Amino acid sequence: MKEVKLVDSAQLDFNLRGETPNGTAYIARALGADVSPNMGIGFARWEGAEVSWKVLYDEVIFVIEGCFELTANGHKYEVRPGQMLWIPEGTELIYGGHAVFGYVVHPGNWKELHGIV
Repeated sequence: MKEVKLVDSAQLDFNLRGETPNGTAYIARALGADVSPNMGIGFARWEGAEVSWKVLYDEVIFVIEGCFELTANGHKYEVRPGQMLWIPEGTELIYGGHAVFGYVVHPGNWKELHGIV
C-alpha cells in the first residue's frame, strides 16, 4: 500500500533547467513515476531566465514567492503568491520571471510517452 509523503523543497537537489543572459532557472523533481505515473510534481526557482518550450503535458504552476512570468498565445501572465496557472498540453510558451513555484504535470510519464530519454 502506498503511503502519504511529505516533501520539503529544502531537501531536494535543484538542477539547472536553463541559463540565458538574463539569468538561470532550476528545477527539482519531488515525486516521479516511481510514486505515480499519473502526475509529475516538483519545485522550481526561476532567477530571470527565459526558457522557451512547448508543453507535452497538462501543467499547473502555483507560485510560492516572487513573480513568475509566462508568455503564451500573445499574452504575458504575471503570477504571484497565492495564484496559479493551468497550461494545456501543446501550448508554446516562454517561462520567465523571478519566483519560487511548485508544479504538477499530467501525465507524469510524459517523457516515456513521447520517447524522450
